Amino acid sequence: MATGIRYRFVGLAIVALMVFAACSSSSPSSGGQGSAGGTITLHALFMKQAGYSDQEVAAMTSAFEAANPDIKVQTEFVAYEALHDKIVTDQVGGSGIYDTVLMDTIWPAEFAHAGIVQDLTSKLPADFTSGVFQSAFAGGEYQGHFYGVPWLNDTEFLFYNKTMLAQAGFTNPPTTWAELVTQAQALKSKGIVQYPFVGQWAQSELGVCDWTTIAGGSGGASFFDAQGKPTFNQGGPLAALQLMVQMKNDGLANPASLGYGSDDVRNVLIAGQAAFGLDWTYVYAAANDPAQSKVVGQIGIAPAPGGGTNGGMSMAVTRSSKHADAALKYDVFLASQAQEEKYTENALPEWKASFDKPELAKGSPELWAAAKIAFNTMVSRPMVPYYTSLSNALQVAIQKALTGESTPQAALDDVAAQVPTLANQ
Repeated sequence: MATGIRYRFVGLAIVALMVFAACSSSSPSSGGQGSAGGTITLHALFMKQAGYSDQEVAAMTSAFEAANPDIKVQTEFVAYEALHDKIVTDQVGGSGIYDTVLMDTIWPAEFAHAGIVQDLTSKLPADFTSGVFQSAFAGGEYQGHFYGVPWLNDTEFLFYNKTMLAQAGFTNPPTTWAELVTQAQALKSKGIVQYPFVGQWAQSELGVCDWTTIAGGSGGASFFDAQGKPTFNQGGPLAALQLMVQMKNDGLANPASLGYGSDDVRNVLIAGQAAFGLDWTYVYAAANDPAQSKVVGQIGIAPAPGGGTNGGMSMAVTRSSKHADAALKYDVFLASQAQEEKYTENALPEWKASFDKPELAKGSPELWAAAKIAFNTMVSRPMVPYYTSLSNALQVAIQKALTGESTPQAALDDVAAQVPTLANQ
């Protein structure tokens, strides 16, 4: 009930925003440094979870303020689960307080359609266009236009316990999902670990991410055809959900995964209670931190079979910002190669040239080698204006299949049948 109310509220907010966007100028406001040329204050909204830490963002912001003494930045951090709705409700009526916001890769279509964020296509510096991984641009792109400065390039990796695999007689991690199942069966039958795999399978966006990643290696993550007809109830997406259900039923996947998010998966891995898990870049640092991990030096990282879900995020300038130029300047500074190369413990640079600098990778060469491959093989979730509603329906369907309330085919067929309604909400 609460979830339904929440999405109805967000839908009303989006409608209000679309009305505002239609009545306002179609060109983005340029903003400025204030009528008297004095100090201005920007308000920036970030998330607290995976990626750059609060402290790292604070350090980047301090460096920006030192280089731009006429601009001050007030930062705010919220949980990822609260980020989307906070942005939407803030922008209702076009009078929000935030000048720049962290935008997930699944939101540009919705935010652009509703007039929440400004089109930055002609304002992005040329070095971004040529210098960053193409996958990073997906965090802010919709229909050939760019609504965000690419900043956080991330994807799901396959983390694996080297010691456990060696005990089972394996010298390399799996490169396909069929191979992972074979290794997991061996690990379980030999009594090395009760549940070889742990996933982010809670009824949340993370569950959709794991499903998308597994689909990428199970025939391809094709969600819609060229005419916009749903295809996520067949091919790779269907095979992926069938595999998730089978792994859970066979005791290869920890049943607690049905309530787990990324931090839970991290905690199970670094406690030495799983051989495999899908998770984000930041887990590698935690796995090798003696203050957190019981398996320091034992956790390896590899590209997810078939490609991991694109978890990139961008910094967007809001339509309501009165200081759009300054906000864009701040965003470009945070995303610059120089800044990103200073903070590589929890997030890796989006700049291709950074991966040709051995000095950056010397502390964790395995991570950098995996990322260089993974950043070129990312799998994207569907880019549709109604993605939030679609994802909510898919989350329910995935959970129903995993709990046995429905078959994978019936669960996904049900969502496919809802698409016309979801698209017109």
